[in-house]
Amino acid sequence: MSKVANDAVSTAVSGVRLGLPLAIGAAFAFGMSGGWARGLIDAGWTPGAAVTARIWVAALVLLIPTLLSLRGRWGLLRRNVGMIAAYGLLAVTATQLFYFQAVAVMDVGIALLIEYTAPVAVVLWLWIRRGERPSRRSILGAIIAFAGLVLMLDVVTGAEVNVAGVLWALGAMVGAATYFVLSAKADTGLPPLALAGSGLFLGAIGLTVAGAIGVLPIAWTTDDIAYRFGSVPWFVPVLAMGVLATAVAYLLGIASTRMLGSRLASFVALAEVVAALLFGWLLLGQLPDLLQALGGALVLAGVIVVKLGEPVPAAAGVVGEFVEPVPDASASRR
Repeated sequence: MSKVANDAVSTAVSGVRLGLPLAIGAAFAFGMSGGWARGLIDAGWTPGAAVTARIWVAALVLLIPTLLSLRGRWGLLRRNVGMIAAYGLLAVTATQLFYFQAVAVMDVGIALLIEYTAPVAVVLWLWIRRGERPSRRSILGAIIAFAGLVLMLDVVTGAEVNVAGVLWALGAMVGAATYFVLSAKADTGLPPLALAGSGLFLGAIGLTVAGAIGVLPIAWTTDDIAYRFGSVPWFVPVLAMGVLATAVAYLLGIASTRMLGSRLASFVALAEVVAALLFGWLLLGQLPDLLQALGGALVLAGVIVVKLGEPVPAAAGVVGEFVEPVPDASASRR
């Protein structure tokens, strides 16, 4: 019996050792999207065109892996068509579109930090909708995150706040919260990769239709795109967003969450904020001032406290949640 327990612990430790670099890779891959998108937008692309290109590239890259994950079980798609539609159009597409709208008028890192208050919104939603009263720790975390948001937006200094950008970022936060709520449904039978791939494909079609009928402004240019390090052809940021910041990011996120469990993976995913700030500086030369940096640190601290206040999943054997078979948040939402 002791040998079995030791083998289980060894397997869990090995999973963490491999899962951590994969999770960090996923966070950094997701975090680069805003910087690449801002370059396109500054060159004349509309946010709608940038997100449509990103999602089409990612959907095509993930098409074969999605089909393989289904293994011919097409009934799963029919039974979960409503779930896939909500996931693709709200949790993925709307989140990315609103985020790109936000980064068009404000710093990449600030927009993402606002979006990352999504766990607080989830706690409030579960309290209002299901009567699941948050713990004192979660309430404290929400207060800390709100205080950080106030500092990050320079409200206390009387600085001019881009209201449109904040509203777009808050819309992205609602979309990200929707992502977490939908991803927590464990009774669908859909493999995480199939949900991500089918949702992206549906979202790409929806954006294309919206652009074709004039609901979503679509405009782009084939001119070179300027970044801090120099200019590149237009397809470089498009492929970087679609392949690296979406398709590869989802694959790494799904793989790492299976190894780490959703709780640990969700903490590691906070590295995406650091990645967004880093790429915002590397690609665009954007850096927050001291007060904004302090506010951002408080937002991250508040989100961590909120997550620590969540109920811990039931342990399974000696290795706890590290053997969790199905992730409830397989990746971040950008």
